[in-house]
Amino acid sequence: MYNKNLIIIIIAQIFSFTAAPITIFLSGIIGAILTPIKILSTLPTSMMIIGIAIFTMLASKIMSIIGRKKGFILACISSSISALIAAYAIYTGNFILYCVACFTIGNALAFTHQYRFAAAESVSKEMIPRAISVIMLAGILSALLGPNIAIFSQNVITGHAYVGSYLALSILTLIPISVLIFFKQEKIISKNKINIGGRSYREMLKSPRFSQAILVAAMAYAIMSFLMTATPISMHHMEGYSLSSTGIVIQSHIIAMFLPSLITGRLIKKYGHSIIIYSGIIFLCLTIGMSFYEHTYVNYLISLISLGLGWNFLFITSTSLLILSYKEEEKFRAQGFNEILVFSMQALASLSAGFMLTMIGWKIMNIICIPFLFLVIFMTYRADKYEKAILRYKEQRS
Repeated sequence: MYNKNLIIIIIAQIFSFTAAPITIFLSGIIGAILTPIKILSTLPTSMMIIGIAIFTMLASKIMSIIGRKKGFILACISSSISALIAAYAIYTGNFILYCVACFTIGNALAFTHQYRFAAAESVSKEMIPRAISVIMLAGILSALLGPNIAIFSQNVITGHAYVGSYLALSILTLIPISVLIFFKQEKIISKNKINIGGRSYREMLKSPRFSQAILVAAMAYAIMSFLMTATPISMHHMEGYSLSSTGIVIQSHIIAMFLPSLITGRLIKKYGHSIIIYSGIIFLCLTIGMSFYEHTYVNYLISLISLGLGWNFLFITSTSLLILSYKEEEKFRAQGFNEILVFSMQALASLSAGFMLTMIGWKIMNIICIPFLFLVIFMTYRADKYEKAILRYKEQRS
């Protein structure tokens, strides 16, 4: 399964993706420092996610024209410059500029999130779930590397906490360029041939598997982002846990998001997509259940680990389903459409997290997620039922 392109993608993913865990870990805390309006403290986190959502379809379009290689290199440069802007914003205490920097970091991450599609395109069809799992697994190293370097470098500039964290991020996000220059450029589809013969968005959404793949990914990201964005504020500012303890919980969550990738691809191959989706829902139910107990450090830890595990099962499965549900000539359009819907939902969830936490508290925030889990169950059941009906029809015809 492993080839030159896939190895390059894995290495590039490790360093490029550090922008996400560092910003997720620090942006809510920095936001609370830079603005006296507490309900706006998670706005920088949300701006990063909004940046992903707004730019994701354009990122897909750009790469359909200039190719994956140039697109990923462009993202590295953009992410590095954005990190420098964030560092300057923190140094000067400029909350608005920091939000802008988080937004442009999100723009770069719109490209980074498509590493999984590049990985899938680097292997044979039957190896797609495992390739996606491997590239997602690289996120573990990002989760360990990013926040730890952010903590280590936070006081590099005396009297200006966290400026050093973003200076370090500006270096980390440039490293992938050193390996991406060796990436074998795929054949770029000529402009007048892009998506010719492909279905319209409406026609693609009529496919139960395609609509299921998008919805499962969207719900997985929305629920995860909704609860994860609120966690540092709930733990550090409301419950009084230390930054170190909060960091361990967030790191454990991000590790739980990616560590199962060691086996998720194999589990999908062995048990099928639907069983893994239902298993992911069980983990998310555990997350919600933990909110009914006292808000101890251990309960936060179990809750966020379960949240990460549930996200992993749902997101890897939905990505695999998406790739199997579109035609080759539709890939950039289908991928872009999926990304903008998924990250728009994530952006809405993240943007509302700080406000909802302030207004209704941690427990009710978890309860609100329950209807979305039922929606995932319904869409999965619907797609399975449709697929079985098609198989029966083909058997009768034969």
